[in-house]
Amino acid sequence: MGVIPLSDASRAPRRFPIVTVTIIALNAFVFILELNGGDAFVSRWSVVPANIVAGHDWITIVTAMFMHGSWSHIIGNMVFLWAFGPEIEDAMNPVRYLIFYLLGGVIAFLAQIAGDPSSTVPNLGASGAIAAVMGGFIVTYPRDQIRSVVILIFTARITFIPAALLIGVWFVLQFVSLGKVSASPQPGGVAYLAHVGGFIYGAATVRLFEDRRRVNDDQPV
Repeated sequence: MGVIPLSDASRAPRRFPIVTVTIIALNAFVFILELNGGDAFVSRWSVVPANIVAGHDWITIVTAMFMHGSWSHIIGNMVFLWAFGPEIEDAMNPVRYLIFYLLGGVIAFLAQIAGDPSSTVPNLGASGAIAAVMGGFIVTYPRDQIRSVVILIFTARITFIPAALLIGVWFVLQFVSLGKVSASPQPGGVAYLAHVGGFIYGAATVRLFEDRRRVNDDQPV
């Protein structure tokens, strides 16, 4: 069974989500650069924890959050960002939302680095920043219904799932997976610690970035 969130069915942004759209476009552009640049491009611009700890390549903490390892990686991340990003951007404003998103990505990578500072495995992806957006969403709009595709063995259908349930289950799965990886570490794979770190940051700080007047005035449809 799998679940793919599509959009918030309970409300629609009152303003065009320019930052969310720009981030998606930038991720797509960088992925094209990756396809053309190959392994050399990935090695140059992705996060290598051992290098960061040694004081090198700090810029990669930012560049790596716009990179992805495969078509499925970027498509999955952008689908999740589109499902939750526009409403959080609307609850803040474009500038605050951009800062919130970028800080989420940075803190997620720092969490991953702290968990394995000697690793020489490249880390890349927007997942940590998107986890921050999801953490913010579950605090701001926990009762909203998320239009989602539920995939069973041979069928798929559209259904509506409360944000608190969908995001909450996602976070629990990340936390459980983190425990399994910690017990039996393998090189590479999913950066679950970045997911957990980004989510906690988003949930803890979203109120600092929101414009409460926007949230209070934003009534569900």
